[in-house]
Amino acid sequence: MTEPVQRCGLIAIVGKPNVGKSTLLNALVGQKLSITSRKAQTTRHRITGIRNIASTQFVFVDTPGFQTRHDNALNRALNKSVLGVIHDVDLILFVVEAGKFNQADGKVLALLGKNTPALLVANKLDEVGRRADIAPWLQEMQTRHAFAEFFPMSARNTKDVQRLFAVCERFLPQQPWSYSADELTDRSEKFLASEMVREKLFRLTGDELPYTSTVVIDRFEEEAGRKGQKRLVRIAATIIVERDSHKAMVIGDKGERMKRIGTETRVELEALLDAKVFIELWVKVRSGWADDEARVRSFGYE
Repeated sequence: MTEPVQRCGLIAIVGKPNVGKSTLLNALVGQKLSITSRKAQTTRHRITGIRNIASTQFVFVDTPGFQTRHDNALNRALNKSVLGVIHDVDLILFVVEAGKFNQADGKVLALLGKNTPALLVANKLDEVGRRADIAPWLQEMQTRHAFAEFFPMSARNTKDVQRLFAVCERFLPQQPWSYSADELTDRSEKFLASEMVREKLFRLTGDELPYTSTVVIDRFEEEAGRKGQKRLVRIAATIIVERDSHKAMVIGDKGERMKRIGTETRVELEALLDAKVFIELWVKVRSGWADDEARVRSFGYE
């Protein structure tokens, strides 16, 4: 018997902040890779997630939400990351909230070229009161861009996610896989650890803490476990904030918030890394870092 024809391609997930791009990536990959929170600008790095189905390898690239509100060094780096992806993929998933389209969506849509096929992914369909109301909106969207297809869905609906695979597959070229069958992402465990700390930081501080906070991994060491035991991972991380008042928010009353950030990060990392994890956290103030090009690069932003 002949081997099935292999397909493999890059699929960019783009859109404004908080439309569900990271939730969609995690659903497509089948495991949490990209952190999520209600805070805008949660995703700050290009994250690749890999999913193999039969003879097809889907390589999804989650991008930061395109920033239009604040012109600082951090946001310029994030937007550069988005632009670097959309011109080098086989397919674009342009994610919007079903039934909605505003100026921020329009600025992202304007970045899409005519040579790369794009699907309109109308996410959060479960939040739409009447599905019939979507039809006129879809007709309006047809006038905005020559989308290859329209795909209303909810990233939290397993059946919708499975249908999206079938649609994406048609646009991927016939070629050998780019990654081995057991690879899940091109990002390191150290990177995933920093992202997990940042997610807990944002989730547990809510809107109190400005988006200009980040996490730097100072030490990431692993040891083989004793016979029959899991390996041990030791992590030391620093949370960077811009003001002393922000530092106090992160630490919390008698250090309780800091402790909770560490505990929740450890529990989630132990599941993700399949290891025993020890984590130490510190907080440092670096005033104005988000508008300092050199410091933004030193903190790992492209």
